Order: sequence, then C-alpha cells, then structure tokens
Amino acid sequence: QMQLVESGGGLVQAGGSLRLSCTASGRSVRRYNMNWFRQTPGKEREFVAEIAYTGTYTTYADSVKGRFTISRDDDKNMVDLQMNNLQPEDTAVYYCAARGFSNEYEFWGRGTQVTVSS
Repeated sequence: QMQLVESGGGLVQAGGSLRLSCTASGRSVRRYNMNWFRQTPGKEREFVAEIAYTGTYTTYADSVKGRFTISRDDDKNMVDLQMNNLQPEDTAVYYCAARGFSNEYEFWGRGTQVTVSS
C-alpha cells in the first residue's frame, strides 16, 4: 500500500503563489505516474496535472497550463505542484494520486485546501 499526504495548502490572494507537496510512504513512487486533481463542493473531481514515472513527460489541464508546474523527486518520494498567478477559480481541495501501469488511480491522498481570495 502507498500512503499519500498532501501539504502546502492555504489562503492566498489572487495573483499569488503556493507550492503543494505530496509525500508518499509505504511504497516508492518510481513506477507510478503521479497526478494532481482538485475538487470544489458540488462538482466532480477535476484533473489538474500529471507527471510520468520517467519524469520526462507532463500534461496539464488547459485551465492551469502556463501557471502550474508539476515535478517529482523520486529519491524523496515526493511530487510537487507549483502554482503561480492563482485565481479565485483555483479554489478547491487538491488531491495527489498515483496511477500505475494498470492505468488505474490506485492510491489517493486526503487532500489539502487551497483558497484564493479576490
């Protein structure tokens, strides 16, 4: 089993930045494509970004492209999400997820709240 714990959330003004971290334990993230999702009340969980297990391929939701950057440090068993130029519509609970070769999202964290004030 892999446990994922997100951190780094908080309250920030529009235009500000936050860096979220996802720390894994119990299993190495090396063979997993690592993802960030977000969810607001009453809405479905939304894909934000993914970094391949090789670390050489990333993909982003159109809504965050150019503002967010996902990165990974397999030695530290961590995945980060640098979020710049945050906007009120980025307010959500952000979740870390590990996607294995089965193409299933096998492990999820419990989330960290990000609130952007206008």
